[in-house]
Amino acid sequence: MSQEDLKHTIDQIALKGKGILAADESTKTATRRLEGVGVASTEESRRQYRELLFSAPDAGKYLAGVILYEETLMQNASDGTPFPKFLEKHGILPGIKVDKGLIKIPFTEDEEVTQGLDGLPERLAEYKKLGAKFAKWRAVYKITDTLPSPLAISSNAEVLARYAAICQVAGIVPIVEPEVLLEGTHTIERCAVVSEAVLKEVFVALKRNLVDLRYIILKPSMVISGKDCPKKATPEQVAEHTLNILKKTVSDVVPTVNFLSGGQTPEQATLHLQLMNVHPMPWNLSFSYARALQDPTMNAWAGKKENVKTAQDIFSRRLKLNSLASQGKYDQGMEQVHS
Repeated sequence: MSQEDLKHTIDQIALKGKGILAADESTKTATRRLEGVGVASTEESRRQYRELLFSAPDAGKYLAGVILYEETLMQNASDGTPFPKFLEKHGILPGIKVDKGLIKIPFTEDEEVTQGLDGLPERLAEYKKLGAKFAKWRAVYKITDTLPSPLAISSNAEVLARYAAICQVAGIVPIVEPEVLLEGTHTIERCAVVSEAVLKEVFVALKRNLVDLRYIILKPSMVISGKDCPKKATPEQVAEHTLNILKKTVSDVVPTVNFLSGGQTPEQATLHLQLMNVHPMPWNLSFSYARALQDPTMNAWAGKKENVKTAQDIFSRRLKLNSLASQGKYDQGMEQVHS
């Protein structure tokens, strides 16, 4: 294990006021989102869109890292610079999504486990040569009155931990992402029960697999009521429940917790992060958002060259607001103020 590489990366990621952009959408997901704003999804249109994000003004001021899809890791910016070097030139570390998606767990109620461990050491060696400093692996948990099952919780925890161990041996910092899905009618209280069970099992598995917790990035979902729950939790309740679960389950030596936005609106994701950061915690609490940063940007761009500057300004502004929230300095009134 290259501890020096791991420490160098985590020191740059776990900086107060900086977060991570999740730009690792699969081709299928990227296609759906691009077509949603009237843009044909091609390798070139995906490259152009991602360059728009990476080259936005002040991106390096607010982003510590960007998670890339394999296609993007191997692409170049317009000036011919490989994207990993392009990002590093702007003070941003490149990361890479390494899981291979979801497969059904036999004999469960349509629950899934993440695959991709086969050949992972070899892939990581190649990604490292291309410039990747950290990696991401996502596990998902469906939530109902009876789900997730103990089998889904334990299966996903084990593969998350095995992935993390393999990354650390390769000198790559792992993002550990257990996502409790927003879809459903569950209350915030039910989400808290599930989130606690999931995170407890993840940390048991990390310990069993000898993962050094000083060199991981935890990327959990916030504790929140389901999208179709008739009684929505308040922002204050989301912050309170999320912090309570973290305090019960997450070791103090974990350097940074970078939340996923998981279907929240951009404004909700920023406010929830702010409300958590008014309380002193042993971890850096920041963001690793995808749609909460990208949706307003993509809508403004819509594939038109003349819209690039406007879209970048919107993206930079959302980065700034989330940077402020990660420092406990955001105010909702800022949403109406245009700089």
